Amino acid sequence: MPSTTLVGRRIEGDGLGGPSYVHTMQVAILILEPPGSQFGSLRREFHAEAPDDWEVRLVSSREELLKEIADKSQHHLVVVPDGAGDGELSGLELIEPIRRVTTDAPIVVVAEQGNVDIVAQAIEAGATDFLVRGEHLRQRIATLLGKLRGLLEVIDRNRLLDEHNAQLRADIQARMKIVGESPQVRTLVDRIHRISQVPRPVLIIGERGTGKELVARAIHFAAGASSRPIVTVNCAAFSDALLESELFGHEKGAFTGADATRHGKFEQADGGTLFLDEIGHMSVPFQEKILRVVEYGTFTRVGGTKELTTTARIIAATNRQLKEMIAAGEFLPDLYDRLAFETIEVPPLRQRQGDVEVLARYFLNQFALETPAFGGKALSKSALTVLRGYAFPGNVRELKNLIERAAYRDTTDEITPEDLGLLPASDAAVGGGTFQEKIHALERRLVTEALKQADGNQAQAARNLGLSYHQFRYFLKKHGGAT
Repeated sequence: MPSTTLVGRRIEGDGLGGPSYVHTMQVAILILEPPGSQFGSLRREFHAEAPDDWEVRLVSSREELLKEIADKSQHHLVVVPDGAGDGELSGLELIEPIRRVTTDAPIVVVAEQGNVDIVAQAIEAGATDFLVRGEHLRQRIATLLGKLRGLLEVIDRNRLLDEHNAQLRADIQARMKIVGESPQVRTLVDRIHRISQVPRPVLIIGERGTGKELVARAIHFAAGASSRPIVTVNCAAFSDALLESELFGHEKGAFTGADATRHGKFEQADGGTLFLDEIGHMSVPFQEKILRVVEYGTFTRVGGTKELTTTARIIAATNRQLKEMIAAGEFLPDLYDRLAFETIEVPPLRQRQGDVEVLARYFLNQFALETPAFGGKALSKSALTVLRGYAFPGNVRELKNLIERAAYRDTTDEITPEDLGLLPASDAAVGGGTFQEKIHALERRLVTEALKQADGNQAQAARNLGLSYHQFRYFLKKHGGAT
């Protein structure tokens, strides 16, 4: 059957190297003809008023109709008779199975006569419009098609944008090595692209090892800033005095050992991006100094008097709970407000559905490329089962290290749970005994390990296990660890 074209349009490249798209919309009007009825005249009226390149066809059964609208290469306008339906279901009852196949195709219910109640029932059931046969039918069809043509163009534009955004996600993930297929990763990449186009500060939050710096770099490059600098500073690695010199620079003679003027990171990142990692470790007095730069883009070198400016975009990251720190007086609310124009939360690995296996294979392949002597290995089914059941308190970074060590330890071509080093520890911790005793031992081990990984912070340990604080406190008390 011939394909038909409603419109053609073009979306230009996005600055990420993605292709331009030319898209045409295929349109077919499908009229369901009830058994024993003759809808040939209705088809002719639609054909007379539809654009020349639209197809108008009769279908004889519900099965044929659903099969046709499942074809995503075309857009469909579906016409169903009100009372007769397909001989088994009424027109209103047919709307539900149609909507299970397509959520956006316009559905028109046609009837010999209508009133406000019948029209309301049709619209409530999911119909797009209602058409009454009889006098002046052709004029009513012309009005109806005029409205629906605009709706079809919107649907087509939305589909085109969905395709375009999917390509953008793929481009960003490929370029920045954001690996994963979970809904959480798709949402993350969408937010990266959206905020990359707005030159404002971004606050990235997430547990250790989730890939916060990777997200910062993705924002930088997605903004089309690949030729401009991205400078990273680990705020937890410096005292206030050293951090001030590191960020703002210093003048010659500003302090002992300052033998020459030094440009700080704000100057080095001018025109690009300055990534402030572990910003939650800054002291409150130093936060005051950062606040001024974030707000006004001005600063002074240590030992200097001249006010300098920077156009660097600031992206900050932390694994600490800044709102709790604000309540405790440990973080400035004004600085938080300036940094959090957009807040991106990087999901922990345990919440990324299905990504453990994807990432494990990716890291194994990467390790083989970097060290060919350890190539040709595969993960056994039992190893993947163990990985899927592990909580990964160290997140993606821990998984990467785990896979590389396992590939190094393995002396065959298949990585087993023993190579991973996870199963023996679990078996030793759980030990023997009854089923309930094993469960009790496992609970105790999980609580103890989570508390250790969180340096005794019970709230963080609860988050690491995916529990509420009160749930964690229950298990802690149950296993004799409550204080």
